[in-house]
Amino acid sequence: MVRQFTSMIEYGATTVSTNVDGPNVAFGETLSGTIYIEGDASDELVDHIVIELLKRSETDEVIIAKQSIEMMSDIKSKETWMIPFEMVPDERWEIESKTQALILKTSVHLKNGVDIQDEDEILYA
Repeated sequence: MVRQFTSMIEYGATTVSTNVDGPNVAFGETLSGTIYIEGDASDELVDHIVIELLKRSETDEVIIAKQSIEMMSDIKSKETWMIPFEMVPDERWEIESKTQALILKTSVHLKNGVDIQDEDEILYA
């Protein structure tokens, strides 16, 4: 069964969606996707976006990959930005116990100081 990965963050009229090409990543494959930013009739301004891959257990959380995407201009109304991203797996992605999970977290940092985030699990085999 193939499941979809779409993380959606909304703040006012601004929507940031993270779409992963395939949330089930096999050894030797790359985790890739696209971030869509829609600012339809919005005055909210995105400063930057951070994509993090976390290895999380019941007692611990470790960042194993991170990408920061700086916005070079403001979002205008009725404008959609598409920002592709890729993460290449390495030995840190391997799950060592049943209590661990790989989490892809999207954090949106707005210029007004507000930070919003969403996350979902990625499967790596």
